[in-house]
Amino acid sequence: MNKLKGILLTQGMHGMISQVEGLAKALDIDFTHQIVELNNFWKMIPPKLTPISQSVYKKINQPEFDIIISCGRKSVIPSIHLKNNSKKKVINIHIQDPKVNFNHFDFIVAPEHDSIKGQNVISTKGAIHYLTDEEIIKNKDYLSSFIKKDHRKICSLILGGPTKYYDYSSENMKNIFSILNNLLKKNDLQLVIIPSMRTPKNSIDYAKKYFGENHTIIDNVDKKAYLSALSISNCIVVTCDSSSMISEAALTGKPIYVANILPRKNDKRFQEFRNLFRELNIIRNLGEEEENWSYQKLDETNRVANIIKQKIKS
Repeated sequence: MNKLKGILLTQGMHGMISQVEGLAKALDIDFTHQIVELNNFWKMIPPKLTPISQSVYKKINQPEFDIIISCGRKSVIPSIHLKNNSKKKVINIHIQDPKVNFNHFDFIVAPEHDSIKGQNVISTKGAIHYLTDEEIIKNKDYLSSFIKKDHRKICSLILGGPTKYYDYSSENMKNIFSILNNLLKKNDLQLVIIPSMRTPKNSIDYAKKYFGENHTIIDNVDKKAYLSALSISNCIVVTCDSSSMISEAALTGKPIYVANILPRKNDKRFQEFRNLFRELNIIRNLGEEEENWSYQKLDETNRVANIIKQKIKS
């Protein structure tokens, strides 16, 4: 039996790509990824005030698809329009709150901290993503040529980047590095720093200067290095700006410390997400008394995919 064909719609940000591709892989569909571009005026208008029309977005050339998986504000209208204008029955799934009538979608996948309800809403603990246990295990040895060959256990710092909520100023980075350095010294750990697409170059340069030659700082975005770090680490530190990367790290079942930054504006939704993960015994704040703890690995992507598969069959 031929696989269903899917089209993935995002604005091209890592967190969004991780979510749509993760769900597509878990649903076992053949897919292509399309970066959505809205036309001029409509870039500034919220979806609920936008007409469902081709005039809103640059044309997407994909003649055949059975499933649309979209994520982010800009992909809401293209998803609805493509479904409505298809010559066959198409299932459309939106990840995150679309901020329009939920009946435009067959399924909406949203984290619990978004607090949205509906017959077609599937709530998740944190963000779904594209990482799998198999990938993490497969890339375990990738960093072996980078890390220092000594007796120390590994602690990885996964760096996000500045957002409208959190600033990667020198002062904020110095504060995180200082608290982290105490953890490293107290427990005789080797640090591995993994940047993301949003990590400023000056933050990576500052990390090199701060931690020196005795630790390992990866210069560039490297998915294999990221997977390897998750595999070999005894504990993982993730900056608070990325709910997506905290969710990805939770697939490992390893202790996760969140490196906090004072927010520039109300970050209630992020706090609610972190409160949930604390209740699930997944995270602690960097700087709290160190301890070892464990929790059931969090694999929301496959759980959600199984729900959708069952509903499609029925």
